[in-house]
Amino acid sequence: MALNLVRAGTGLIVWNRSPAASDALRAAGATVAGSVPEVFAEADTVLMMLADDRVADQVLARDSAGFAGMVAGRTLVHMGTTAPVWSQGLAEQVRDAGGRYVEAPVSGSRVPAENAELVVMLAGDDPDLDRVAPLLRPMCRDVVRCGPVPNGLLMKLSVNTFLISLVTGLAEAFHFAQRHHLAPGTLLAALDAGPMASQVSRIKGRKLLDRDFAVQASIRDVLYNNRLVVEAAEAAGISSPLLDTCLELYAETSAAGHAAEDMAAVIRALESRTAR
Repeated sequence: MALNLVRAGTGLIVWNRSPAASDALRAAGATVAGSVPEVFAEADTVLMMLADDRVADQVLARDSAGFAGMVAGRTLVHMGTTAPVWSQGLAEQVRDAGGRYVEAPVSGSRVPAENAELVVMLAGDDPDLDRVAPLLRPMCRDVVRCGPVPNGLLMKLSVNTFLISLVTGLAEAFHFAQRHHLAPGTLLAALDAGPMASQVSRIKGRKLLDRDFAVQASIRDVLYNNRLVVEAAEAAGISSPLLDTCLELYAETSAAGHAAEDMAAVIRALESRTAR
């Protein structure tokens, strides 16, 4: 994502928890900062893409005396996936300190990120969105405005509900076909030719056909996202039977030692249940 910004001519100062991850950006022309406060000191707009809320709290040092001064006068753009309620709390804290806050979670895994084909779901105050949207264009295919915070993250969880259900259903279709001794290649051909075909079904279907679980979106990350959906549904009193079942399957796949594999590896849980 950052490389696409640099290649588009965006003036970029970057920091990463893993310093070596910034080497390619430095080579491409970005400035590499030595600390998070240095990034905020040099940039009017800070894009934050981190693993989860716990990591974000640590990186931002939200409990420290310096947090307010760091974010004052800056626009913090939260692009990761966290609980909406956590994002709402961070937005209030940033605004109380005199800063601006925008949600911009993305839909798309490794390949769409590399190809600047992400879909960004923006939420915040309209003047802030007007300023931030053009900055994000080099890394995405489309920007969808979702209203005020935390609607961006609620929209991301809605999208993930469909994605997780789709890939899990695809894995179950392959498992069903295999157990009936049908050729998986023929199943993939039938799916690709039919009205349900999509970029996701073609990519994940090929991975299931080849038993290629090299990671694009990992079991670990999907389990985390699945849990966020279920927790948000429970908090709102919403029934989520499909995602409840998916949560069990991804948890089983992770517990079996496959957390670092692609989400298509959820078929392992189905196979394990059938073998019992």
